[in-house]
Formats: sequence, structure tokens, C-alpha cells
Amino acid sequence: MTAVPFNDLGRAVDAQRAEHDAAIARVLSSGWYVLGEEGRAFEREFAAEVCGGGHAAGVASGTDAIELALRALGVGPGDEVVTQANTCVPTVAGIERAGATPVLCDVEPDAGTLDPSSLERALTPRTRAIVPVHLYGQCADVDTIRAAAGTIPIVEDCAQAAGAALRGRPAGSMGDAAAFSFYPTKNLGALGDGGAVASADEELIERVRRLRVYGQAERYLHSEHGVNSRLDELQAAVLRVRLPHLAAANARRREIAAVYDAALGDGPVRPLARLPQREHAFHLYVVRAPDRDALQRRLTDAGVQTLIHYPRPIHGHPPYAELADRGVSLAVSERLAGEILSLPLFPELTDAEVERVAAAIGE
Repeated sequence: MTAVPFNDLGRAVDAQRAEHDAAIARVLSSGWYVLGEEGRAFEREFAAEVCGGGHAAGVASGTDAIELALRALGVGPGDEVVTQANTCVPTVAGIERAGATPVLCDVEPDAGTLDPSSLERALTPRTRAIVPVHLYGQCADVDTIRAAAGTIPIVEDCAQAAGAALRGRPAGSMGDAAAFSFYPTKNLGALGDGGAVASADEELIERVRRLRVYGQAERYLHSEHGVNSRLDELQAAVLRVRLPHLAAANARRREIAAVYDAALGDGPVRPLARLPQREHAFHLYVVRAPDRDALQRRLTDAGVQTLIHYPRPIHGHPPYAELADRGVSLAVSERLAGEILSLPLFPELTDAEVERVAAAIGE
């Protein structure tokens, strides 16, 4: 029997093939492929429909979005930026590319989102920004983080959280800025790399728009150092096709998660906690298991593909080992890395495939 795939990106294309073909043909016929009307329209639609208003600037990746959001806030060399230890490396790569020094803090034991009390211990007079990660599709408690941060700016890492919410406010609307990724596996994914910076601060977004084209204020006048980071017209057009389907796709993710919840019951394998007043976007369905590796082998034998997000915290990678030497305990992140496992979860999973996964979990 064919294995249940962890993901199958081709199914999403097939489900909207005619719309994709029309959007791509529209761009090809336009003769304009970078920073054109498709991108401007997507920025407006994305800010309105995903972030609840404000402004957005399309960039080349989620990593670029973190870098440019930080740079637009004035973060640079000599500054420290605090983020959590159990994120993906691109979070800290974006901080480094802004010229700043990443500082790690720990996460809440049951949910894996940033722990405000650990954050407080990581703050220093050099802290210039905080990057909480809305991990796996669940928002970090930005309100409590802001109370701990005071006036320090917050850049939400929303790479996994398009369509998530905290206390009725969309992910991407609560910080001083937000960074989104449109990597193909994301809830709102392109057919290649892409990202966006969102903010209620129009001046900040205008600065991002300058920074993404080498700091250009007007044609051939560059007012500051910048980079090349642009969301091209083909990707913007594809994202415009997929944006109206995001809410339904996230609803399907929640349906699948509910089936998995029921299959797990009160057994020893448990999903990460869903914290109060949060609407989960279920980018990933992540469980904790006392013997994760044995569970993964059993599911593989049962024809269910799984992955680990992530098998080591940031300071478990050689280039970042020294980030553990700051006197802030990262014990929860380290423990989670040995216990977590991600199950198949994407909107195009069939009911039969979902039931196969649920049955394998139950066994």
C-alpha cells in the first residue's frame, strides 16, 4: 500500500490548476516580471485579508523578511535580538544578516512558544528587538511578551502562522512588524521562495521597500545601504490565486487535527498544548512521545511518513553552539527536541489517508 505522504505540494496545484494557469499566463502576457501590479495588488490583499489591515511589502524570502524588518527598525551591528531556541535556523540567520547578535531564550513547556519569564532573563541593555516565533501555527503570547519587553520592538516570526490569531487579532498584527514566509510548504505557499514584511507603520514599510532595492529612494538615487530582495510577479500572481483559499485550507487543517486528537485520546503520546485564546493555523501537527524514535519507526512501518521539527535546538548546530553560553536555561527546548514528531497534515489529505494515520496512531 502506498504510504501516506507527509506533504504533497502537487495536489494543491492540481486543485486550482485553471486558476494557476490563468495567473501565470497573465504575468507572461504583461511583459513586467518584477515589482509590478501583481506584487502591489498582492501586498494590499495580503495586508487586508491576513493581517487585518496595515501595510505589507513583498520580499524574496521569510529570512529576508526578518532581516529587513529588523533593519527598518534600526537594528544593526552591536545590537542584540532575542528569539527562542527551538525555532528553525532561518530565524537566527535573519537576525545575523541584519548585523545583530542572536540571543536565545527558552519556551513554554507544554506549547513550545516563547516563555516570557525566560525572555526577561535574556534581556540586556543591548537588546534592540525581540522575535517571538508563532511556532507550528500557534501564536506566542505577544501581549505578555510586550509587557516583559517594555519599549523594545517586537518582530513576529509568522512564517508558520498565516491565518492564526491571538485573542481575535491576526498573527502579524500585534508586533511592531511581522515577517512572513511563502515557501511552498507554508499555509500560504508560493511555487518558490517568497516572503513579506507587514506592519501598521506605513513609514516602516516604505523603508523596507527601499531596502529591498538596494536602498533606492528614487530611480538611481540610493539613500542607504540595501539589498536585492523582491517578490517577483509570477510568485505574487500565484499567491493571489491561493490567498482566497487560505481560510478554507486552514479550516481543513483544523478538521484533520481534530481527528488526530480523538485518535490520541488520553494515551502517552500527546499533542503539544493549544493555549487559551489562540486560533491555531496548524501549519504542523506536532506530538510529544516518551520514545519518539520508536514511534517514528512504528509509523513508518505502518506506511505513515513523519518528520521532526526540529531535531535539535538552535544551539545544537555547530555554528551556534556558543549561543548556549549566556546563563539562560534552554532546558525545555532541549527536551522537546528529543520528544517531538510531526504527523502528515496538509489540506489535500483525503479522508481515507487521515483515517489511516489516525488508526496507526491509535495502535
